[in-house]
Amino acid sequence: MEQAQDDLYREAGEHFAPAIARLARAMERDADKARDLEQDIHCELWRSFARFDRRCSLKTWIYRVAHNVAADHVAAAANRPRPVPLEEIEALPAAADAERLAAESHAIARVRELIRRLSPLDAQAIVLWLEGQSGAEIAEITGLGVNAANVRIHRVKALLANAFAEPAKGGATS
Repeated sequence: MEQAQDDLYREAGEHFAPAIARLARAMERDADKARDLEQDIHCELWRSFARFDRRCSLKTWIYRVAHNVAADHVAAAANRPRPVPLEEIEALPAAADAERLAAESHAIARVRELIRRLSPLDAQAIVLWLEGQSGAEIAEITGLGVNAANVRIHRVKALLANAFAEPAKGGATS
């Protein structure tokens, strides 16, 4: 059994490690905590393959386990006092189009922050959608109905679009 577990884990790593890393970074702002979350996901994935009965696809199983671990991580973090993080200053690239790259980096950071503020289920749905999953796949992974998954995705996309349509908040007041 353990050999099958190892083989499944190896296959999961080959095909889904980048998506797991992106999920961890989307759910956790702090780079060290994101790496810890990623490691927790990998550990739980390996353990979960002992229970994998192939009633769903390997891809669905991997995303379901990863998103459950991430949701548990977010819930646990919400229950403990949050330290106020200092803003990290990233080094500007030396490329000729540094202004465009900085704007893109800022936009991505804003999207990540908005996603972090969503409920865990909304965050899971939009991260899966950003990973290219269909509404039906998201429904299967999250346990939502297909219509419910599609409605969540639509609402979160509208929320994100509205956040970029309005001027960024937190600046000077009028």
